[in-house]
Amino acid sequence: MRQLADNFWTFRGDLKIAKVINFGTHMSLVRRANGKFLLLDSYDLDEDDRNALLSLTDEGRAIEAILNVHPFHTLHCSAVHALLPHARLIGTRRHVQQASDLPWETGLIEQEATWQEFAGDLQFSVPQGVDFVSPHKNVHVASVLVRHRESGIVHVDDTLNVLAAPGFLGKLLPQSILRFHPQLAKALQQRAGAADDYDRWARDLAEAWSGTPFVCAAHSAIRKLPQGAWQKEVMGALADVEKTLSSHRSTHG
Repeated sequence: MRQLADNFWTFRGDLKIAKVINFGTHMSLVRRANGKFLLLDSYDLDEDDRNALLSLTDEGRAIEAILNVHPFHTLHCSAVHALLPHARLIGTRRHVQQASDLPWETGLIEQEATWQEFAGDLQFSVPQGVDFVSPHKNVHVASVLVRHRESGIVHVDDTLNVLAAPGFLGKLLPQSILRFHPQLAKALQQRAGAADDYDRWARDLAEAWSGTPFVCAAHSAIRKLPQGAWQKEVMGALADVEKTLSSHRSTHG
C-alpha cells in the first residue's frame, strides 16, 4: 500500500499471463469528505497490504463501497467482496453478467446517475465514440476513468497507459508519457462521427482534469506528472492516434 495524498492510497498487484508475464494490476482507496472510504477496482491483496487496508479502515468497516470501473477486470471481485461483505458492490453491466452470484447494486458505474452519489469526492469520465464493451474480447479500450477531486489523482484501467520496464528495470529506466490504448482502431464504433466523438472527449478531458499530479494506470505504473503535464501528455497521446482517427473518418465519414 502506497499513500499518494492525504486521502488517497494505491495498491499494486500481479496479473500473470501463462504464469510468466506479469502485466500487473491495481486498486485504489479514497477517503471521502465524510470520513468513510471507497475502493476503486478489486484486487486480492497479499497479507501485508490486506492488514494495512484493514488497519486504516477500522477492520474494513469504514469502507462504504467498491466501485469496479473496468468491464473486463472481474477476476478479483469475489475475493474483495468476501473480505468486505458489508460494502456496497457496484460494477459495470459486464460485472453483473460475469459474476451474477455477487450482490451487485442495480445502478451501474458507467451510468451518470450512479456518479451523482459520489460526485462530491470523485469525477468520472467514459470515452466517447468507442464500444464500452467491445465485441472483441481482447480489446479493453474503454473504462470509467476516476479522478479524486481533493488530490487530483486519476485512477484508470487500460484507457490510458504508462509504459514501464518490468521488475527492477522499472526503477532504472524512464517511464513513457501517457498513451491511449493501442487497440483503439478495433474499439471505435463503426459509424460516422465516432472518431470525432473520441477526439472531442480526449480534448475535453485534457482541459477539465488539468493539474492532475499522479496517474495510477492498471497494467503499467504510477506516473508522477510534472506540473502542467497532464494536458500536454493527453494531447500528445491524442496526436499519436490521429492516423487511426483519420482512417476511421475516411471509412465511415
